[in-house]
Amino acid sequence: MQNKIDIIIAGVGGQGTILASDILVEVGYHAGYDVKKSEVHGMSQRGGGVESQVRWGKKVYSPLIEKGKADYLIGFEMLEAARWTEYLNKSSIVYVNKHKMFPPTVTSGQAEYPAEASIEQELSSRAGRYEWVDAMAAARELGNPALAGVIMLGRLSVDLKVDTELWLKVITELVPAKFVELNKKAFITGREMKKGA
Repeated sequence: MQNKIDIIIAGVGGQGTILASDILVEVGYHAGYDVKKSEVHGMSQRGGGVESQVRWGKKVYSPLIEKGKADYLIGFEMLEAARWTEYLNKSSIVYVNKHKMFPPTVTSGQAEYPAEASIEQELSSRAGRYEWVDAMAAARELGNPALAGVIMLGRLSVDLKVDTELWLKVITELVPAKFVELNKKAFITGREMKKGA
């Protein structure tokens, strides 16, 4: 068991950020960790930013991750991921769903969405490892774009050294029954994704 694992999930409303963090909490708990979680919903129902911090450890005293101390940043949306670079360090691992959702300032013409290359530069310059994950395309292939978040969890799970069956058990418990098998398939799809996919 590692002493601590600090994970930030950043996305927008409707992407399943909260479900993903709930799954992380339960998996960590069942794997024997002390677990804490913090969430910020923002204007989530209008496509605003949603962020969750999940901490696993032998003993966790605060749900908040210190700046520069995140072990993982999981971006469900490209720009939202880039907002959290101050939490990264040269040991951090970043997985970002290669997907754009334009905020109201962009759709109204008040701002421009940053170029993909500049987002990548910002994230890769702060982290030890950075990887695009084409989770949205994989989710569409499975028939439901909302599965992208569970695909991202699958990709993360490869690093967390927790038995796959435990992840699948928690997904079964937290996802509505009619969507369980599809979410399990999405999770396995994420686990099987290769770097640069």
